[in-house]
Amino acid sequence: MDRRPSRDSGPEPKEKENESPKQFEVSFPARTCSHRRKASLVMADEPRIDHTDEATACFVHSLIAGEGPMPAKIANFRISKDKSKLEADILDKSADAGAGAHDVAIAEEDEDEEPEPDGQALPRGKSPATEAVESRHLTKKQLSDMAWNVRNLSKKLDSIRLKLNVKSVFLVTKAGDLSVVDATRQVARWLLSKDRGTEYAVYIENRLRVDPEFDYGGLLDEDASIEPRLKFWDTKLATEQAHLFDLVIALGGDGTVLYTSWLFQHIVPPVLSFSLGSLGFLTKFDFNDYQNILSSAIQDGVLVSLRLRFECTIMRSNPRSKETPASKKARDLVDELIGDESEGSLSHRPDGVMHILNDIVVDRGPNPTMSSIELFGGDEHFTTLQADGVCISTPTGSTAYNMAAGGSLTHPDNPVILITAICAHTLSFRPIILPDTVVLRVGVPYDARTSSWASFDGRQRVELLPGDYVTVSASRYPFANVLPQRGRGDDWMRSLSKTLNWNTRQRQKAMG
Repeated sequence: MDRRPSRDSGPEPKEKENESPKQFEVSFPARTCSHRRKASLVMADEPRIDHTDEATACFVHSLIAGEGPMPAKIANFRISKDKSKLEADILDKSADAGAGAHDVAIAEEDEDEEPEPDGQALPRGKSPATEAVESRHLTKKQLSDMAWNVRNLSKKLDSIRLKLNVKSVFLVTKAGDLSVVDATRQVARWLLSKDRGTEYAVYIENRLRVDPEFDYGGLLDEDASIEPRLKFWDTKLATEQAHLFDLVIALGGDGTVLYTSWLFQHIVPPVLSFSLGSLGFLTKFDFNDYQNILSSAIQDGVLVSLRLRFECTIMRSNPRSKETPASKKARDLVDELIGDESEGSLSHRPDGVMHILNDIVVDRGPNPTMSSIELFGGDEHFTTLQADGVCISTPTGSTAYNMAAGGSLTHPDNPVILITAICAHTLSFRPIILPDTVVLRVGVPYDARTSSWASFDGRQRVELLPGDYVTVSASRYPFANVLPQRGRGDDWMRSLSKTLNWNTRQRQKAMG
């Protein structure tokens, strides 16, 4: 995020406690040409202005900040108590490169703690995420730098085993499934047992307090000493105080993992998911062996995959003075988004931010006619799409709606954005794969016959009126997915074969 104040608003005041974070929007470098065709697909001849700004608000980037061109390993993570700061000591471990996975300890930071003598501690001060909340703009260069650093860290985590200093565990349970509620009770009981040797704080969903299958009173009757350690969470606690939780355990299917991502809209603690649902692309662990799996994860450490998430910002059209329905239809969304900016006028305002793991779908909703959708990439107008809708997917979501709509299957390590039309009116519009450094904007033109509807990971359906649009870019907060000890090498291919019966058919008989 750009930490500089906007041109016309001056320095922004610090955010007060308990107030919701300021909204974010995407800014692009100032234009070097005085005029541009509204639907141009040709770059301007003049060179673009390169806004160099080394500052970044990506909390993952802080893990490798200051790293030179030589390979380095992360020696120590420190998670502070200010809800958002994640720091790391970075040591050159090239001498041990052939020794296999490195152990990395994660612990809460002591406020008076001094950096290790041989470590390279990050500068102290205001946390990266805190500064991001006080910012308004994300430049294209910062987005590119942030995406590169997330990918770089993700590659390093391939050979790093993270040793978690687990004190509090957050349990997410598939809603409405009695068998999963019973599994949640088993895990909570096992974690709270005196046999563990550590007095864990276990957070379960608030609705389970009165669930007869969970039997909260029965757990207290068995051991009354667990009462102060068995706590309950709601969506507000998960959203605002993610720093409280050292490990998240998801019990259910892929939908439960998506719900977990929805709960943690900013920093995501490591998520270990047990397969108790109908799909298994994200649920990697067998619940029948949960005791050994959790013991190994806590004592020996975990391997983590950073899954790309999208940051989606809803932008609402600002009405002009003395505007009538007829004059509003005469406005041009393409001109407002890529044309020359008029001083003192803001055509749109932010109206909510969501971080998603699977996809954003913009469709016609209950309207009987197809949607008219303007599609922008960076500061270029791609095309006007006539279709039932469009699905913009992460690599993780490539096996969801994107696949059903005819899009490509993509390995989750690929840093890409997938665009797939839903029943396009023109057969020439084919699925597109773009790098994660591109900022997409999906809008409804002012002269559209009807509004469109946007859904985020299948949740929070929002109406987009003519003139509104959604910005889609790589999120600064990736999803930390715990992997089995065998690592990520063939894990995705195994999931394809198991879940989809991929490319399965009767074998062709031999000739002769």
